[in-house]
Amino acid sequence: MSTSHKAHCLILPFQGQGHINPMLQFSKRLQSKRVKITIALTKSFLKNMKELPTSISIEAISDGYDDGGLHQAGTFVAYITRFKEVGSDTLSQLIQKLANSGCPVNCIVYDPFLPWAVEVAKNFGLISAAFFTQNCAVDNIYYHVHKGVIKLTPTKNDEEILIPGLSCTIESSDVPTFVISPEAERILQVMVNQFSNLDKVDWVLINSFYELEKQVIDWMSKIYPIKTIGPTIPSMYLDKRLHDDKEYGISVFKPMTNECLHWLNHQPINSVVYASFGSITNLEAEQMEELAWGLKNSNNNFLWVVRSTEESKLPNNFLEELKLTSGNNKGLVVPWCPQLQVLEHESTGCFLTHCGRNSILEAISLGVPMVTMPQWADQPTNAKLVKDVWEIGVRAKQNEKGIVRREVIEECIKLVMEEEKGKLIRENAKKWKEMARNDVDEGGSSDKNIEEFVSKLVTKS
Repeated sequence: MSTSHKAHCLILPFQGQGHINPMLQFSKRLQSKRVKITIALTKSFLKNMKELPTSISIEAISDGYDDGGLHQAGTFVAYITRFKEVGSDTLSQLIQKLANSGCPVNCIVYDPFLPWAVEVAKNFGLISAAFFTQNCAVDNIYYHVHKGVIKLTPTKNDEEILIPGLSCTIESSDVPTFVISPEAERILQVMVNQFSNLDKVDWVLINSFYELEKQVIDWMSKIYPIKTIGPTIPSMYLDKRLHDDKEYGISVFKPMTNECLHWLNHQPINSVVYASFGSITNLEAEQMEELAWGLKNSNNNFLWVVRSTEESKLPNNFLEELKLTSGNNKGLVVPWCPQLQVLEHESTGCFLTHCGRNSILEAISLGVPMVTMPQWADQPTNAKLVKDVWEIGVRAKQNEKGIVRREVIEECIKLVMEEEKGKLIRENAKKWKEMARNDVDEGGSSDKNIEEFVSKLVTKS
């Protein structure tokens, strides 16, 4: 270990952009406190990268599918099973290699989707820390499934579910969904297995902030050594203490930054609906059509991210009509955009989102009200919290076919953008934005937790 570094952390994320980004941001915070960081990414993931962070040392390990990762594996279960076997080996080799090169690791921070990392850490006598990328309320639900207290998916549709530690009752439409299929059952198993090794870890880090989830954090803290260290978004959007930290620095798609910002600069303040469903959600063609007309009929200007693989699902002539009627002034459809810059922009008035964890945290940190259209996994629970607990958005409800109709989308956008209730939602959004910033700033609860984590590493290194 060089004298300038206090400790050396090896970071092992689950290999998806939504899991890597938060761990990357946490790593930058640790680095600013003089902890050396090495992040282990799989060869298959590194092959697809459009850009990689330059400030952090990256080493390759193998998931057993070096050519195509999850895609090559065919099923999630095959992927996870092989990753455990090959990943354990190649991670151990990496730890050995770093030790031989005079830079030994003294801690592994791992994503609980990969619980085998704890065994690897124990074999080398290293400190281990689990890093949960979901919010604490969702972790709490999976914990209760793990303990056999509740079952997913609930059978009765309108059944109210009371979960210890949650401040509100939830309905079956609010719990994490996995379509009932053998493969989904196994995916759920992975979610639940996040807790399988937790009694052996030294730290449980949560990508949230204390103010946001006080009650459930206090409850879970009685069981596990929980510390909130979020929100993990680039510092220049929060406390501005890490001056070069403006981007995550990792991207699977190339954002159309200039086009988006140029377009936003020409829109009135708070006038734009920004719509994005993240990097992996695939909507049905029927849902795409409803969304397209819902956005257009809302009479607000909109910026909509439609990945190139999804573009064929747009209604016929939709893009041409948009150009004809408004020369793109009314709506801009792009394959990818710089989401943080869009959310921060003063023209953005509302975020129509699938409720992915990182999108929600970004919207909270930048004070943007939401219209939620959750699709699967933890998204329904996130949507419930947005609407009923934090009161910073509304939920566009699906019909019995699972489709959100254009009228519903239109109505929700109007409510947030124009009606009295929207004002209240905006005020709440401002309040949470302040709290998020205070928690990561010097002396805030997340900052203190990171300081404590570093000082414990130092005493053990």
